Amino acid sequence: MGKYTALMKALRDRELTSEGSLHEPAPAPLDTLALAHHAHYVDQVINNCVPPEIEREIGFAVDERVSRRASLATAGTLLAARLALKCGIACNTAGGSHHARRAHGTGFCTFNDVGVAASALLGEGMGRILVVDLDVHQGDGTADIFAREPRVFTFSMHGANNYPARKIASDLDIGLPDGTGDAGYLAALAEALPRLLDAGLPEIVFYNAGIDPHGEDRLGRMTLSDDGLRRRDRMVIEFFRARSIPVCGVIGGGYSRDIASLGKRHAILFETASDFA
Repeated sequence: MGKYTALMKALRDRELTSEGSLHEPAPAPLDTLALAHHAHYVDQVINNCVPPEIEREIGFAVDERVSRRASLATAGTLLAARLALKCGIACNTAGGSHHARRAHGTGFCTFNDVGVAASALLGEGMGRILVVDLDVHQGDGTADIFAREPRVFTFSMHGANNYPARKIASDLDIGLPDGTGDAGYLAALAEALPRLLDAGLPEIVFYNAGIDPHGEDRLGRMTLSDDGLRRRDRMVIEFFRARSIPVCGVIGGGYSRDIASLGKRHAILFETASDFA
């Protein structure tokens, strides 16, 4: 949990927290959360009565603090999406909880913030949304939520042999082998990006910029460098902003005992995004 504080420190050190650049959401309303999750599960989280078997799926107990954080992080992604539609690009300093499914959370994810935010925009009349998930773990929860929603195209590029063991098919999945480094990763991404526009231009892109493909990540099994992550983020953001498509970034996963380094790596997304603001 300390990486979120470390990220904010890294953003301040890089002078990316000037007046007007930070926005704080209120907790997401229950009816908004229920756009992507079963209402019964939402009630369980908000009232801190998640059954033990689901808490085991999530990986921790859901108490008042966890519930509030999940609600705020989800609201932050929806707020960032609205800001992106207005300004072209905006990023949440949390989010990317892509394992949470419609029925319940799992894999350290309580609410699926991208799932909720995209569902809210669809309810307001948006016609086409693209999810670009580059966390090292497959975006199974997001794929589950939008499995029967043709207006949302889900793309996940991840470790083929990494979590989850049983994946839920996205609209496009690319599984990479363990040990993939900068060159192989970026080549696969460059080949994939044009394919995401085959069905037309989306009205917004949700970009999960997980830093767990990094070579020093405890759970990633890949070997990307800091420069590789930076080049990845620039490739994605530049591709869509060159086509005037708004981009909403979320930070996704990152796992290390070196919390300061995690914060600095997550800050790469915001540094890159600032070049397109």
